[in-house]
Amino acid sequence: MRQLHVDEVAAAVARLVREANCVLEPDVAWAIARARSREESPVGKAVLAQLVENATIAEAERVPMCQDTGVALVFLEIGQDLHLVGGDLTEAVNRGVAQGYQEGYLRKSMLDDPIRRKNTGDNTPAMIYTNVVPGDRLRIRVACKGGGSENMSRLQMLPPSAGWEGAKRFIVETVAQAGPNACPPVIVGVGIGGNFDKCALLAKLALLRPVGQPHPDPEWAAREEELLEAINKLGVGPMGLGGTVTALAVHIEVMGCHITALPVAVNIECHAHRHKEVVL
Repeated sequence: MRQLHVDEVAAAVARLVREANCVLEPDVAWAIARARSREESPVGKAVLAQLVENATIAEAERVPMCQDTGVALVFLEIGQDLHLVGGDLTEAVNRGVAQGYQEGYLRKSMLDDPIRRKNTGDNTPAMIYTNVVPGDRLRIRVACKGGGSENMSRLQMLPPSAGWEGAKRFIVETVAQAGPNACPPVIVGVGIGGNFDKCALLAKLALLRPVGQPHPDPEWAAREEELLEAINKLGVGPMGLGGTVTALAVHIEVMGCHITALPVAVNIECHAHRHKEVVL
C-alpha cells in the first residue's frame, strides 16, 4: 500500500490556493475570450476586454484577480489503496489553506461563527469534500468561491409535476434575479436529483467540469444549451451592464431521486472562476 504524508497535502493545498487566486485556468481564459468575440454590445465588449486585461495583470504580477479571494473549497479523491500518514487529513488541508492565504497576502473572509462573526484570520475553515476512488493516488481540486456569486445561489424542492419546464423556469429565474450581483458573465452549475443536500453538492461539482464541456449524455447536453440560450437572452450582460453574454456556460449534473421529489439546485460562479488541481 502506498503511503503519503499529510504534510505533502498541506503544501499542495497552500500552493493551489495561491495559484488559483492569481492565474486563470486555460478553459476560463478561453471562455472569456470567446465571449468577447460573441458579445454584441460595445459596452459589454469593453467590459470583457477589461476582464482579460485584469487576468493578464494578475498572472504577471502574481496578485489576486479579485479582492474577494473566496472561501476555499477542497475536493479530495482518495485512492482506496492510499495510506495517509503523519497526522489528520482535515487539519492538514486547513493548515495548507491558512498557509496559502497568509503567504499569498490573500484576503481572509472566513468567520468562526455565523452570528458572532469573528474573523478567523487565516481563511479557515475550508469546505472539504472527500470521495474514495480506486487506486493509490490523491487528487486535490481547489476552488476559491467568492461570496457575491455564492449568495445568489438557490435550491428548490420542486414537485415531480413541474418536470423539465418547471426546472428550467427556476434555473433561469435564479440567474435573472442574481443580475449584476454575481459578477457576470457567470458559469451556472446545476444539480438535479438526489435529495436536499446531494442536489446542492451536484450543482457545485458541476462547476468543476472544464468550462463549456458538454454533459456526456446528449439529452442533458442539449438541455445545457437550451438553458444557456435562455439565460443569454436575459440581457444582463457582462458585469450587469447589458449585452448578449450573461453566462459563459451551463453545466448540469444529475442523479436519481425519490418518486415524490424533483430537487433542483443552482450554484452560480462569477467570471473569476478560480480552480486548480494536482494529483499526488
